[in-house]
Amino acid sequence: MNKDLTVGKPETVLWKFCLPLFGSIIFQQLYNIADSLVAGKFISENALAAVGNSYEITLIFIAFAFGCNMGCSVVVSQLFGSKEYSRLKTAVATACIFSGAVCVLLMLMGIFTCNPLLHLIRTPTQVFSDSKLYLDIYILGLPFVFFYNIATGIFSALGDSKTPFYFLAASSTSNIAVDILFVKGFHMGVAGVAWATFLCQGISCGMAVFTVWFRLRTIPCPEKPALFDMELLRKILIIAIPSILQQSFISIGNILIQSVINGFGAPVMAGYSAAVKLNNLVITSFTTIGNGISNFSAQNLGAKKYERIRSGFLAGIKMVWCLCIPFCILYLFFGSHLIRFFMEKSSGMALMTGRQFLWILSPFYFVVSAKLVADGVLRGVSAMCQFMAATFTDLILRVLLAFLLSDLTKSAIGIWCAWPVGWTLSTVLSVLFYFSQYKKISKHNIVSV
Repeated sequence: MNKDLTVGKPETVLWKFCLPLFGSIIFQQLYNIADSLVAGKFISENALAAVGNSYEITLIFIAFAFGCNMGCSVVVSQLFGSKEYSRLKTAVATACIFSGAVCVLLMLMGIFTCNPLLHLIRTPTQVFSDSKLYLDIYILGLPFVFFYNIATGIFSALGDSKTPFYFLAASSTSNIAVDILFVKGFHMGVAGVAWATFLCQGISCGMAVFTVWFRLRTIPCPEKPALFDMELLRKILIIAIPSILQQSFISIGNILIQSVINGFGAPVMAGYSAAVKLNNLVITSFTTIGNGISNFSAQNLGAKKYERIRSGFLAGIKMVWCLCIPFCILYLFFGSHLIRFFMEKSSGMALMTGRQFLWILSPFYFVVSAKLVADGVLRGVSAMCQFMAATFTDLILRVLLAFLLSDLTKSAIGIWCAWPVGWTLSTVLSVLFYFSQYKKISKHNIVSV
């Protein structure tokens, strides 16, 4: 059901809207966690390292899908808030055509560049072939990734966060079962993990796209919408390109960090692979709530209800800090048990690596979550230059410090210490940018979109 985010108490509206988004991202992360869990439990520690190693490269492709999602979602949210339904449908069609073209180009690039990328990040010989196999199958499923992201972006723009949750709950739990069936039942190894994800993502994409098409047909439209519009594409690109660049540079940064980690051997890679999945579960949850706040801000910007944007920011901070508490307790006191859950027979080095990673990062979730809420508002009001400046500050610091501190300490623990520094400084920037942008909105009631 479509939901107008411009009416009702902002905090209540956001909680109702964002909680299903949070549930959706939990199930979305189950795809990656299930892959690593099944690889580590039912294949080998090297298989777990291979899946984790490949995951950093897949994030480049996901960055483009995420950018298309955000570009479409923010523009559609603004049009929905201003009740321009004909242009809304044109924006959806324009986003789909653009995303399809980008997807085809990425598939062609992926076929020829994954092998050099795996060499570039110093993938150990014992995990190289499995890493390559996983990536080859993943690239075949890129259309599912792209159009599922577009569909969920449209749902969010229309104020519906429940429908994507239902799709993901079904497909993610199915993915776990199919993972185990292909690996343990059919003895397909890492290929089984990849094909299970391919199959389940394809089904969820098909259901999401069909439901979006049906939902759009129910929205009244005074005239037949155009199939493509260059002006709307420009507005989509204003949001999409910075989002793509942000996620792409983060992915490239993670690949560079992965290359440093790979230099410490397969056990450290395996421990990091398990721990980073747990960390990504938290960060992606915060990011998803930030995306919800983007939709909230965009709808209220379109409706010219500027005070609600500030209320949404404060409600978002409360929301993410409530989530930080259980995650911090879980990772600080039960991190070792969670790492062991990914491995049938874990080496001491792998276990220690994962435990150290979680101990160092988890207290700073309170910091980075505030940044991601502020980033959500900045995206929703199209303040993309400020958004990118804060993001790149985090990325550059983390990459440079990972190289420097790992060399100084001669251990992987130096790499983990780079995260809190980057998070803290970029959070200060994001929050300052938020206050500056809100002051501009409240005084002049204008934002360039």
